[in-house]
Amino acid sequence: MPDAAAVVRILIADDHDVVRSGLRAIVEHHPGWEVVGEAEDGKTAVNLALATKPDILITDYALPVMNGVEVTRQVRSRLRRTEVLMFTMHDTDEIITQALAAGARAFLLKSDAKQYLISAIESLAARKPFFTGRLSERMLDSYIEKETDRVVPLLSPRERIVVQLIAEGNSNRDISALLNVSIKTVESQRSAAMKKIDATSTAALVRYAIRNRIIEP
Repeated sequence: MPDAAAVVRILIADDHDVVRSGLRAIVEHHPGWEVVGEAEDGKTAVNLALATKPDILITDYALPVMNGVEVTRQVRSRLRRTEVLMFTMHDTDEIITQALAAGARAFLLKSDAKQYLISAIESLAARKPFFTGRLSERMLDSYIEKETDRVVPLLSPRERIVVQLIAEGNSNRDISALLNVSIKTVESQRSAAMKKIDATSTAALVRYAIRNRIIEP
């Protein structure tokens, strides 16, 4: 647990200026908390996290370039002491599952920020997870349902980020550089994703990404 007198250093990642400004205002109003940086896309968020080594990263799920799940995965794999709060408009079972698997230890809907944001940050600063009561109930119901039905997510987390990056207009070479994998791996994941969703063209893949909220239209 961090020293009670220590400053809690927080990085904010969201593609909307108004959201970042609101989060910064809340954080900076709290004694002992400071914002060490802001990012408007996933790649910048990872780079800033590596540069500033924050205690807590607050990241939106629907970030451009690299979504919040991939940001969480990369940050948690390199900065084990950085806790992650996934901050999003959507709380689908798939997003929650992916966020937790990537290493996020708190999940908060933007609509609940006013009521719970401070408590969420306090919990993470004390190395404790945070979920609202409503979300905890939903996670339990989802777990029970999955144990009963054994439903497997359609796309893997890595296939999902590849679909996002393709839908955002990135080439296989761009994706290879962003995810630090070979072009052959990107091509394999792209092919597997398109086969799973029965897409025969990039246009069909983009439509799938928009329909399933992988990117914002």
